Amino acid sequence: MFAAYEFINCDAGKAEQVVKQLRKIKGVKQAHVVTGLHDIVAYVEATSLNDLTRLIISKIQGTKGVNRTLTCMVVNGN
Repeated sequence: MFAAYEFINCDAGKAEQVVKQLRKIKGVKQAHVVTGLHDIVAYVEATSLNDLTRLIISKIQGTKGVNRTLTCMVVNGN
């Protein structure tokens, strides 16, 4: 299993709408609107690195209202 935390910046005032859309995406295990430098933090999982890459680039970055993402890969999930 491959996993990552996604720190997501959205269009102003769109975080709640974006998080609702993210939660519908297969592989997004959790997504929360947060305060601080980023608008949303999401935890994502996929069975392969290629699937995780597609999830992040195609699905998450392709979600309307998402401006920028920062990906932190999980290297020790124990």
